[in-house]
Amino acid sequence: MSSLSRELVFLILQFLDEEKFKETVHKLEQESGFYFNMKHFEDLVQGGEWDEVERYLSSFTKVEDNGYSMKIFFEIRKQKYLEALDRHDRAKAVEILAKDLKVFTSFNEELFKEITQLLTLENFRQNEQLSKYGDTKSAQNIMLFGYRVHN
Repeated sequence: MSSLSRELVFLILQFLDEEKFKETVHKLEQESGFYFNMKHFEDLVQGGEWDEVERYLSSFTKVEDNGYSMKIFFEIRKQKYLEALDRHDRAKAVEILAKDLKVFTSFNEELFKEITQLLTLENFRQNEQLSKYGDTKSAQNIMLFGYRVHN
């Protein structure tokens, strides 16, 4: 994309944002791949809108692009899985395990087995590594910011 085109896209994004065309702004961000809106991404994560989180992120990077992308997608899918377990929605957790997390087996089969073992626990916090997992909102903030944010 030429620098003139990039500037034009940026101006259009500004205009759409000022006029409160939020969905259109985010769609243009995605389609152009030009501007990653961290605030929008944070809002999606904190809202637990995992499918939309992945859709938005996929406009800028793919799971297989590099190790960082793979880690981000893994953490998103792991959080989605843990939230299903926390709601005691075993069927959804199994679906996430099979459809979303299975792709990471080739990179770390042991980790995949450990995650699968969580299905056998009444409360996944019984797992030593997850014993400090607080509520969903705290976990989402830790995933985003690396520390607890008190609302």
